Amino acid sequence: MIDTALIDYAVLHRNDDVARLLLKGGNIDLPLVAQQIEGWRTARDKWPTLAECDKVWYPPRLNREQSSSEATARYKAALFVKPGETMADLTGGMGIDCLFATRAGATTDYVERDEKLCEAMRHNLAVLSIDGCAAHCADSMDWIKQSAQIYDTIYIDPARRDSNGGRVWVFEDCTPNLIENLDLLMSHCRQLVVKASPMIDLATARKQIGQHLCKINIVAIKGECKEVLFVCTRENNGDILTSCINIDAPLRAESFVGRAFDYYDSEESAAMATYCTDVEQYLYEPHAALMKGGAYSLIGERYGLAKLSRNTHLYTSQQIVEDFPGRIFEIISPTPLSVKSIKKAISDGRAHVVCRNYPIGASALQNQLHLKEGGDIFVFATTIGTKKSGLVCRKIQ
Repeated sequence: MIDTALIDYAVLHRNDDVARLLLKGGNIDLPLVAQQIEGWRTARDKWPTLAECDKVWYPPRLNREQSSSEATARYKAALFVKPGETMADLTGGMGIDCLFATRAGATTDYVERDEKLCEAMRHNLAVLSIDGCAAHCADSMDWIKQSAQIYDTIYIDPARRDSNGGRVWVFEDCTPNLIENLDLLMSHCRQLVVKASPMIDLATARKQIGQHLCKINIVAIKGECKEVLFVCTRENNGDILTSCINIDAPLRAESFVGRAFDYYDSEESAAMATYCTDVEQYLYEPHAALMKGGAYSLIGERYGLAKLSRNTHLYTSQQIVEDFPGRIFEIISPTPLSVKSIKKAISDGRAHVVCRNYPIGASALQNQLHLKEGGDIFVFATTIGTKKSGLVCRKIQ
C-alpha cells in the first residue's frame, strides 16, 4: 500500500540535505522518504509533468534509471499510437511510456511482474487523473499467451541486466528474450515496437529480427542518442525504413514527428558519395541519431556536401546548408595539431576538442595541446583524404 503520509513528508523536505535527513530518528521510513526526494529531483529534468504533481510515488533508483524520459515517451506516443487505438506495454516498469500513450488517447494495458511497481503505477494513474489504462501484475509472456486480444501496438523494452546486475546489449541476453518470443508477440498485434539500447549493433539486430522488421527509429535528445526502436509488422516488402531524429526541445517532443531524416536501405545503397580534396568554408557534423543510422553516403548526396574521407563522417561545402540535420561550423583555418600552432590560433587557450576518425580521443588530445575546455572555438582532429588534420572552427548552428 502506498503511504501517502510519507509522500507528504517527502514534499516538505524536498530541499533538505538527504544524507542529514537519513540520520534523523522517528517513526517514518526515512530511506523511502529519501527515495521520494531523489525521485522528484530526477523528475524535474527527466519527467517534468510528474514533478508538477506532489502526489506521485517514485520507485527505486534502478527503475528510474531504466525508465524512458518524458521526451522520448511523448515522441513515441505521438509516433506510434492514435486516439482510440489499443496498446499493451509488456515491460511496464515505472510506466512512463504507458502513461503518455494513454494520455495520447490510447486504451492501454500495463503489464509488470513486480508487485510494488504495479502498485505504484495504479497509484500514479489515479493521482495524475489518467483514465484508460489497466495495470496487471503478471509475467508478460504468460499474460500475452492467455490474452485473446489483438492490439494495435505492443510495446516491449526488455530488461538489459543479467542475473548479476551487469549490463547486456543483445536481445537473447535480455529479459524477456525477444527472439524466443517474437512469433508469439507478432500473433497478438498489428505492430510490435521494441526498445533497445543505443549501444545495440544494428546489423546483428536486423538479422535476428528478420522478416518482421519494417522500420528502425533512432532517437537522440539534445545531441545524445537515447533509444533505438525496432518496428515490426506481419507483412513487409524487405526495404527497411530508418528514421533518425534529434529532439532539441524535449518539452515539445511531439512536434518533432515528421521531421526526421528518413531513408530506405535501397536509397543508401544507391547513393554516391562525393569526397573533397580540401575543406571549404563550412563543416557539418551529423547529429547522434544520424551517425548511429549510418547513411553516410546519402547524407552528402541529399544536401550537396562533400565527405572528408570514406571513414570520416564529416562533410564540407562552400555555401551554407542551413537545414542540415546536425551541427554546422564555419572553418576559421586548417591548423597543424601542435602546441605551437594551436597556441597561435587560439590565443586564450580555451576550446572544445572533437576527434573524428583520429587515432586518439578528445580528452587526450586536449591535454596534449594544453587546451582548457570552454569558449566559442572548436578544434576538430580528423582525417581529410588520407591526411591527419586539424580544423579550427566556430559553431554557427
